[in-house]
Formats: sequence, structure tokens, C-alpha cells
Amino acid sequence: MLESGCKAVKEGVLEKRSDGLLQLWKKKRCILTEEGLLLAPPKQPPPQPPPPSAEPSAKMKELHFSNMKTVDCVERKGKYVYFTVVMAEGKEIDFRCAQEQGWNAAITLQMVQYKNRQAILAVRSTRQKQQHLAQPHGPRLRAASHPA
Repeated sequence: MLESGCKAVKEGVLEKRSDGLLQLWKKKRCILTEEGLLLAPPKQPPPQPPPPSAEPSAKMKELHFSNMKTVDCVERKGKYVYFTVVMAEGKEIDFRCAQEQGWNAAITLQMVQYKNRQAILAVRSTRQKQQHLAQPHGPRLRAASHPA
């Protein structure tokens, strides 16, 4: 779930290919944040990142970068650029937008930055654990020798 404190990096309309038999292109209102991509039907007001405890609305879809594997640019054809978001579980979601909108590049950039932040946090966490294990457990007191 996207954190409520995430600011919108990019907002606008993307077209998503439906999963149905006809695979029609449907417009979606989108917000790209540092955590992922929110999609909503075009007639709704722009999606807002939900508070941490809220359940996502049934009409709103969230693609979080932690579940995203890659963004593949499939082709540039006419006025559109077609690209696919590949999720970690292997699901592929096809999108298209006008070439000058640059959604595929913006999503890719934010995903890479997110993954880099996660990698840095993982390294820091590992180092802290190693430092904690390397430290002696509490001060050890030597028995004082008393001259007789």
C-alpha cells in the first residue's frame, strides 16, 4: 500500500489494455509516486494515495514497485509508445500513451530509484546486525585482586 505521505511525481492519463477477450484500450487516471503507480477510472477524481490503514477502493488499482519486476518498452508506433509492466508474479500489464508524455521512462526511473533505496536500506540493516554481533555482550568486570 502506498504511504499517505508520498508526493505525486507525475499525474495524467494512461491507456491500459483490458484483460478481456477483446483487449480494448481503456483510459485510466494515474498518479506516479515514489512508491508505485495508482490507476483509477477516468471519470473519478484523480486517485489520492490512501492512508496506511485504508483498504484500496474497488475501482482503484495499485501497482507497487515492490511487486514490479520491469518496465519493457515494446514499440513506438504512430503517435503512441506501447510498454509492458511486468509484475513479480509474472503478470504483464500493457499500457500505451502519446510518445511525448514519457510515462514509460518516468515509471522506470521511479522504480529504479525505489529499488535502489530498498537495497541501501538492506545493506545498512545487514551492517547494523553485523556490528551488533561483533560487539561484546555488556561490560565484563574483572575480579578485583585484593592484596592480603
